[in-house]
Formats: sequence, C-alpha cells, structure tokens
Amino acid sequence: MVIVITKPEFFEGEAEQIVQLLDSGRADLVHIRKPLVSLADSARGLELAELAWLERLERLIQALPARVYGRLVLHDCFELALKYQLRGVHLNSRHPQPPEGFRGAISISCHSLKELAECRKKPYAYMSLSPIFDSISKPGYHSAFTVEDIAEARRQGLIDERVMALGGVTFDKVNDVLKMGFGGAMILGDAWK
Repeated sequence: MVIVITKPEFFEGEAEQIVQLLDSGRADLVHIRKPLVSLADSARGLELAELAWLERLERLIQALPARVYGRLVLHDCFELALKYQLRGVHLNSRHPQPPEGFRGAISISCHSLKELAECRKKPYAYMSLSPIFDSISKPGYHSAFTVEDIAEARRQGLIDERVMALGGVTFDKVNDVLKMGFGGAMILGDAWK
C-alpha cells in the first residue's frame, strides 16, 4: 500500500493533484494533514484563525469528487470525516481519540519500536513507523533505525503488513520497504516535489 500525506499548507490546485495521485495508481490512500499554525496573538484572533482554517479544510474536501472520499484519511477535524464519510482518521498528539461513533479506519504514528509494540495491542487498521530514512520534508530529521533494528523488529513480529514505513520514503523506495517487511509506505516530501 502506498499512502501519500498532503503538504501541511494549502495550495492552489491541491484537490486536482490529490485526484491525480489516486487515479494514476501512485497512491492507494491520501492522508489530509493540515496542522493549524496560527500567528494570532489574542484568543479571539486564534478563534478566527481556527474557523478560517476549518473552512479551508472543508473546502478542500468539497473540491474533491465524492468517489475518492473512501480513500481519504484526516489528521485533524475528525467531525469532517464523519460528515463526508471519509475512509478514516489518523490519531496524533492533538487528537488522540477517534470521534464518538466513528466506524472508519483508525491509524496512528509511532516513533519508536517500544511505541509500536504498544500500538500493536490496539485494533488500528495500520500504524506508521518513522523515520525509516532521513526525512525529505523535515531537514535534520534523520533515520532512527538501523537495518539491523528493522530486521530484528520484523523477526519479533513488530513489523508486518499493518506497519507503514514513513520518513524519507520515496516512490523509488517502496519496493525496498516492502522487502524490509513493511506493509507499505507513507510518502510526503517526494509526492509534492
């Protein structure tokens, strides 16, 4: 499985590029990850920034054809996943719980083998482990695992088809991560060059 994660900022033509990634077969799923970054100083300014951000996120979803909704996963604003019946939600430190009554796929990110072992105890559809390689989109974010670490984790049953490789993964490295035992790859930097 190949999962593409959106750039953190909104950009012109983004909906069309998401559709093209899905329709071309380059991506099986797209994670819409748009963390709110506000420069507002006051509480009221922050509230207005959050509303504008939420409106932009919803406009992005609305700009996509409904036929791709079953291939979209949200990292924030989980109520939109319910409203548009998207495939899933991705838990993170800002949103560690799925919305009440959500029946779609739930995924989560892990940044250590210990964290991965804990996450495997829960019924997540899939988990990501990162960074596998030096990051493309986050300069200075280097691989946290040796080839031996990955091989041992695979032998222990920590890495299998439910674990996606993230961090420095390019389309050219998808076969490499599959050979390492991962179920697929999550791609950010290479998808939006």
